[in-house]
Amino acid sequence: MAKPSAEDRFAIADLFARYMWAIDGGDVETLVSCFTPDGALESPAVGKYSGRDNIRAFATRFAEFRNRGTELRHVLSNMLIEVDGDTGFAKCYLVVFQVRGGASKLLGPGRYECKLRKEADGEWRFEHRLVVMDHDYELEGI
Repeated sequence: MAKPSAEDRFAIADLFARYMWAIDGGDVETLVSCFTPDGALESPAVGKYSGRDNIRAFATRFAEFRNRGTELRHVLSNMLIEVDGDTGFAKCYLVVFQVRGGASKLLGPGRYECKLRKEADGEWRFEHRLVVMDHDYELEGI
């Protein structure tokens, strides 16, 4: 794999940002649209989900979590992106904060490791999104 073009780099960074804002804001359909139809999400905190219907169920669960008074703030840094035609790989560091009852706490640092695919519509999407956390934690209110 090689360095992405500037256009692909911006599109992939935008994909990550859309996903973060969607999961933190409870925007189910935007989150689902970040994945290929056969895409998968794997996280030690929430489990494994494959296909858009199952990812939609995951996103809906998180939206309800937010509706019960708990918000999350996903913060990314140090993104590394490689591409080979219409496939790619991106990884970055992750820090997650939980906001509940007027207080914030750090849930834990970790990283994302993501297989990407540029689809026929020209959009980059997650084919497989792996969350690797540095330590276990529990989400309150979910």
